[in-house]
Amino acid sequence: MAVLLLAEVNNGELAMDATAKAVSASKALGDVTVLCAGASAAAAGDAAAKIDGVAKVLVAEDASLGHRLAEPTAALIVSLAGDYSHIVAPASTDAKNVLPRVAALLDVMVISDVTAVVDADTFERPIYAGNAIQTVKSKDAKKVISFRTSTFDAAGEGGSAAVETTGAAENPGLSEWVEDKVAESDRPELTSAGVVVSGGRGVGSEEDFKLIEGLADKLGAAVGASRAAVDSGYAPNDWQVGQTGKVVAPELYVAVGISGAIQHLAGMKDSKIIVAINKDEEAPIFQVADYGLVADLFQAVPELTEKLG
Repeated sequence: MAVLLLAEVNNGELAMDATAKAVSASKALGDVTVLCAGASAAAAGDAAAKIDGVAKVLVAEDASLGHRLAEPTAALIVSLAGDYSHIVAPASTDAKNVLPRVAALLDVMVISDVTAVVDADTFERPIYAGNAIQTVKSKDAKKVISFRTSTFDAAGEGGSAAVETTGAAENPGLSEWVEDKVAESDRPELTSAGVVVSGGRGVGSEEDFKLIEGLADKLGAAVGASRAAVDSGYAPNDWQVGQTGKVVAPELYVAVGISGAIQHLAGMKDSKIIVAINKDEEAPIFQVADYGLVADLFQAVPELTEKLG
């Protein structure tokens, strides 16, 4: 069996953490070929070749593959699919856009957010906001799978896979790039950060959310938010952690003013150490926290930030 892994490539650079974790998940399924696609992808291909467990790297560079458009990328994958039994990717925003299109074109199901590989046909994935694990066995000749990378260890480096170039498929022309509006930040990317500080509805306002950002900066952390905080306008959408946001599993997760709704827990409960700060001692977040502080965040967070300084 052979696996085609769509690598996470952003602005020509490989998202090493997500791709390495997807490689780790894929190795049990067969020889792994990594596909790096984009307007510029050669550097990403060279980086992917160094991941332990990668058998081959395909680099596809074409203007149609730039700007993260899903349709040309899906067409490329389908054109290559004949040689592979499994088509996989990390469960990122891009993959969630591309893989369902690939599955539809191949007339197979898509198995999303896989957290464990049982065998080549059988996989585990969370359902009901992570409260149950579903075992899925697919009879499809080709399996299309996204891996929830937070549950897999990253493959190491030291590989020396061969790098080959491949052409783009015909562009379906169903969408076109207009412009990118990117929020730039010096902080780590949320889904790969080792430390995450998140704020919830209890923070109270967008202005007061600067307390969360200040603590995060002291810790060299990414900033997250609960859906309640995002819906209230305290934080941007791309900071949202939870069932309908991003799934994170950092070494340290600090939840400030977050009650711990089940939808939020689904996005962070795999964190190695969870610290909760909340004035409500009955808040559900304390049931999953390794360390809990019952305190007013407006007193505790500035004091903690000052002591870290």
